[in-house]
Amino acid sequence: MRRTREQVAFTWVQSGPRAAVAALMIVCMALPAPVAAQTTPDRRAEDVHRREAEALLNIADAAMAGRLSSDVPLRWSNDFFKAQSGTFVPFTITVDRSSFHAAKGLMYVRAAKRTAVHAPPRGDVRYPFDLIFPVELSAPAGQPLRISRGFAVAPGDYDIYVALRERAEDPGDRQPRLKAAVLKQPLTVPDFWTGELTTSTVMLADSIEDVRNPAIGDDVMERPYVIGSHEVRRAGNTAFRQNRELIVVFLIYNPTVTADSTFDIEVDYNLFRKENGAGERYVTHTTPQRFKPGSMDPTFDPKSGPILAGQGILLSSFQEGEYRLGITVTDLMSRKSLSRDVTFTVVGS
Repeated sequence: MRRTREQVAFTWVQSGPRAAVAALMIVCMALPAPVAAQTTPDRRAEDVHRREAEALLNIADAAMAGRLSSDVPLRWSNDFFKAQSGTFVPFTITVDRSSFHAAKGLMYVRAAKRTAVHAPPRGDVRYPFDLIFPVELSAPAGQPLRISRGFAVAPGDYDIYVALRERAEDPGDRQPRLKAAVLKQPLTVPDFWTGELTTSTVMLADSIEDVRNPAIGDDVMERPYVIGSHEVRRAGNTAFRQNRELIVVFLIYNPTVTADSTFDIEVDYNLFRKENGAGERYVTHTTPQRFKPGSMDPTFDPKSGPILAGQGILLSSFQEGEYRLGITVTDLMSRKSLSRDVTFTVVGS
């Protein structure tokens, strides 16, 4: 939602493990009038928060009006999951860490319904999604900065605006100009609520890790790749060395389920190598996966929970080159099937 400038305020949301990474949220409420009990530091912090929000909104507004101005380039990638309402869009922003000097920043995300021409925002404009996240501008040595968050919207066509801006360590001191960046990303969001057999995005991952605490509530936006008791560590690119394992993971939605909760899904994986100027060549296949009540956790409910599918493929015997993994998902109850493809490159070890 988009609010008038007079209605932009902040609240720090802290609870349990999230206290250390408190989420900076835009809330739809009027700023409180000054009272005698309000201290000068309180008012100063309030003014700083208002200015930070104003700066991010101005950057996004300018981008929506066609004026995209960035100190550094941002790169976008995203996936699509079925959400309790609509579609969940986990995304990652990648940027050169050395481009920033500050240790912390703020990231504003706005989802606007796509129209032929976006009019400049005026008055009390509301968007399907808009939120400010605090972010850490840190990354391992020699690696780019990758920031992952997520949001849920109804299926349809959108323009996503992401504004990223440094935060001053001490707003009271004189600081060099804070660097900022913005991008506009057109996005067509699919509908997973048709009842037809379908899947999430097919993801390439560096690893899949067990997590003790599932993501619930607002945590989902900050931990968008936590799926039940697992967290997918999305790969930063599609090139893998021969000493690596190719990890492919995706979710299967809307299988046929009988009254007694019986279902039966089979997944086949076939690998092809792209040949120079000659199409592609079949390489191998893996053992088909079968998902039915006897192979699942006893607590799994096929009427509400997705099926987590995937493969781990060692690349040590693969020649360097480009490959395609063809995936076929078959609902053995309805005899319906669908195909998905994911491409990747194998490079030297």
